[in-house]
Amino acid sequence: MGRFLSNVTNRIDAKGRVSVPSLFRSVLTERGIQELYCLQDFAFPAISVGGPDLLERYERQIASMDAFSPEANAMSLLVHGGGVFMKLDAEGRLMVTDFMREFTNITTEVTFVGRADHFQLWQPEAFYEAQKAARTGRGFTAARPV
Repeated sequence: MGRFLSNVTNRIDAKGRVSVPSLFRSVLTERGIQELYCLQDFAFPAISVGGPDLLERYERQIASMDAFSPEANAMSLLVHGGGVFMKLDAEGRLMVTDFMREFTNITTEVTFVGRADHFQLWQPEAFYEAQKAARTGRGFTAARPV
């Protein structure tokens, strides 16, 4: 398989942790990913999660630009300033941090969304609305939560 597919909504526990769905953990294991790079998505109110290769992909793009250009600086600001490394605990849970909550408006539940080579963390209703908009061809135009 090797790809993150489908979507699953899980509840955040009292300590602020959420269980990563087993099908996503299987892909992480298959790919040998132990450290997760978590990035505030560029287009959606979601956190993109992948292995170090996700960060490397963005860094290759930045490296292909003029290092002093506004575009390279803006992308670095988003990729480096809007990203963190995290690890799953022994039970396959991820801590839902303020970094994630403030950007996504996640409160009590998280929807995990497969995106082939990475997955995303969404506030469930925001994912539902984005998926509905994508199906109707309207695109996603909702503002990020403040």
